Amino acid sequence: MQDEKPLWRPSEQSRRASPMHVFMEACNERFGLSLSDFEGLHAWSIAERENFWTAVWDFCGIRGDRGDRALTNAHDMLEARFFPDASLNFAENLLVRAGDGDALIFRGEDKVRDRWSWDRLTATVSRLQQAYLALGIAKGDRIAAMMPNMPETIACMLAAASIGAIWSSCSPDFGEQGVMDRFGQIEPKLFIACSGYWYNGKLQDVTEKVSAVSRRLVVPALIVHYAGDADAVVKVTENARTLDDFLAPFEPRAVEYVALPFSHPLYILFSSGTTGVPKCIVHSAGGTLLQLVKEHRLHCGVVPGEKVFYFTTCGWMMWNWLVNGLAAGATLCLYDGSPFAPDGNVLFDYGQDEKFAVFGTSAKYIDAVRKSGLKPATSHDLSSLRLMTSTGSPLSPEGFTFVYEGIKSDVQLASISGGTDIVSCFVLGNPLQPVWRGEIQGPGLGLAVDVWSEDGKPVRGEKGELVCTKAFPSMPIMFWNDPGRGKYRAAYFERFDNIWCHGDFAEWTSHGGLVIHGRSDATLNPGGVRIGTAEIYNQVEQMEEVAEALCIGQDWEDDVRVVLFVRLVPDARLTDELIKAIKTRIRTGATPRHVPAKIIAVSDIPRTKSGKIVELAVRDMVHGRPVRNKEALANPEALDLFAGLAELRD
Repeated sequence: MQDEKPLWRPSEQSRRASPMHVFMEACNERFGLSLSDFEGLHAWSIAERENFWTAVWDFCGIRGDRGDRALTNAHDMLEARFFPDASLNFAENLLVRAGDGDALIFRGEDKVRDRWSWDRLTATVSRLQQAYLALGIAKGDRIAAMMPNMPETIACMLAAASIGAIWSSCSPDFGEQGVMDRFGQIEPKLFIACSGYWYNGKLQDVTEKVSAVSRRLVVPALIVHYAGDADAVVKVTENARTLDDFLAPFEPRAVEYVALPFSHPLYILFSSGTTGVPKCIVHSAGGTLLQLVKEHRLHCGVVPGEKVFYFTTCGWMMWNWLVNGLAAGATLCLYDGSPFAPDGNVLFDYGQDEKFAVFGTSAKYIDAVRKSGLKPATSHDLSSLRLMTSTGSPLSPEGFTFVYEGIKSDVQLASISGGTDIVSCFVLGNPLQPVWRGEIQGPGLGLAVDVWSEDGKPVRGEKGELVCTKAFPSMPIMFWNDPGRGKYRAAYFERFDNIWCHGDFAEWTSHGGLVIHGRSDATLNPGGVRIGTAEIYNQVEQMEEVAEALCIGQDWEDDVRVVLFVRLVPDARLTDELIKAIKTRIRTGATPRHVPAKIIAVSDIPRTKSGKIVELAVRDMVHGRPVRNKEALANPEALDLFAGLAELRD
């Protein structure tokens, strides 16, 4: 996997000009250090967490009073508290600019375009804040939104944060029960929904769903016009108003920012929910702000006025990640709908038109572009693009190669990994080091990331559990309705005492980077040898006949056998010859232990709303166990393809 030459290496000029290098030099001067590279900076950032996070606060210009103490109970991950004396307001730290320059740019497929200046955004937040207060919404109340990734969604969130209300969102493609499984747990004071949305060129009507959810939540509904008829939705929804009607009584004025503790709740995010009712993960305003401003400013090198894009919905934590780019003074480029509507060029057209500096997407999207035959490197002017990021699932080595051959040869490619649990990244890119094929560049600053064996020992050159050995600011405050913190402890701290165990199967590389081999709860275990599913996908999904794959371990004869499901491209058939070719590819590209005992063709593969395949749900279906929360899936009907398969009876 590890090639002799990197795919990209920063020039000395770009390295020294990067905000991370400038930050490192500032720390050298402030603390009497002699740091000169990323390895040294990272080692210092975890050895001296108090000084590091204080320096991040000051360097990034966090607005608020940080107080005298940076960290208490430092050695107890569950009891550690960052900036316990601080006060700040999240919204104040995102509304950092003024004027008629672009704060938000929006495209809804090829149907809708909009631009919001910083002044327009601030004025809308002001009017929303007044309307919330008039409705009786107060600090600690929840506001739940089923919205597209559009400017109004960000304005509604910022207005909530300005008064200390707690924001929670999902995308409008969730089914009624999927929405209730989430929002029903947190008892919001207001439900915000769109009038409809576009997907793959078609108008998606949400009228009945919005009406039903509002009725079941027993709260007022705010209907934001996007697609369809907002007035028609209001007519059939109890206690509902359009956004225009909601804001009509109020004129813009200075936004009043409530000063709140660092640990005040900001967001409630939800686990995928494919193995039960979603967990409600509560994140703090200070921890989210500080961690993400570090990622945007230092790791991504974002400077004021740059265009930052991430392809995401409001049901994925990458939306929360993207929004934080405002704190760096960036212009956010928002997109809602299918990334292939009207065709596969739509996002690259957008990037060319608006001159993206940062283009964020998923590994699945990169692979889909590769297989479509598109080559944006020759069809589009992407000269402004300096950083491309990928997450959602491990990016294959071939995906790395395609970015440099098919998209842009001189771009920094940052494969990143973290998740909803920390609303940020454990491992990601940095501008001081080269990019090696198939590898994430390294750990996040201030995060004591390591890879441990099953018996709790650090390992190098072999696979193990991704852990974090010291507390960090963006750990969840709590899970909602978990008074004894039992669910919280079980989720992260049951495996190793006082150590965050993230659930990823990972490996350090000789370059100091990392490879994620898949989720450790989906790790295969034939003959007692742990195998990451990503290692199999990296081989089989490169074959031109295979569009997508999913791999599980099936309990069989007192052991586990590897079963591979493949969705083939149109006109391809799973012949004996193709089965042999797949097995040969896996045997030579991985190991003989990776070769599946069974290969079965299916017409679809189930995935979450954010595009992640659901190995555990498929494993349950194969073993005849119930899948309790199919509403969490984008295509729940696909699960039925895996029930009672005759091929798995022998």
